[in-house]
Amino acid sequence: MHWKNMAFSELTLDELYELLQLRVDVFVVEQNCPYPELDDKDRLTGSRHLMGMNDEGKMMCYARILPPGVSYPDTSIGRVLVEKEARGGGKAFELMQQAIDIAFEHWPTNNIQLGGQAYLVGFYEALGFKTVSDVYLEDNIPHVDMLLEVN
Repeated sequence: MHWKNMAFSELTLDELYELLQLRVDVFVVEQNCPYPELDDKDRLTGSRHLMGMNDEGKMMCYARILPPGVSYPDTSIGRVLVEKEARGGGKAFELMQQAIDIAFEHWPTNNIQLGGQAYLVGFYEALGFKTVSDVYLEDNIPHVDMLLEVN
């Protein structure tokens, strides 16, 4: 996997199209969850876009890292996904490790918070996150807030 960590202004039109297409394919179509995917957070100053590309240059993984105060008081990681054909080989764990590193590189004194799908609690706990909320519905999908504290 080849990783790209970019600000919105650094993305090419093709990269932007591909990441938006992948997000819609997974979150809207695959999960049958119509919601406003374009939320203006992508282009905020400080927002980071982490893309995992295969050897042919196709985007297989994606995560968005947001500065403190945008989605949560802390830094946040969201829109975490692995393309359907690439799942099951540890790519999600590698993606999250990369995203955590980027978050702490840019905001080293801030915790990291995320709203994860409830069935993935064990996955996020393996990365050091702790559950900090009860289960709630977001777009009709059970979620929990999780926190990774800065060391």
